[in-house]
Amino acid sequence: MSTQEVFVQQFTRLFDHYQEALSPQERRDAETQPAMWAAIPPHERDRIIAAARLAILELETNGRPEEMTRRYFSKPGEAEWGC
Repeated sequence: MSTQEVFVQQFTRLFDHYQEALSPQERRDAETQPAMWAAIPPHERDRIIAAARLAILELETNGRPEEMTRRYFSKPGEAEWGC
């Protein structure tokens, strides 16, 4: 599986999670069908955009801790030990 496919799967999972969390209960209970973007009410569009932003933010922040820790520590076998 490619990195892009993994990203898409993670994004989709997070987007669905945040979209459900941001939707009112009656909206979650109703059967929803995908609609054309122009047909979606503005408040619902804002909710979809917010869910996408939160999913991207979570993906970004989850990737950073590894990058940050790797920068400060040497690779295995390269550390200088001494007193």
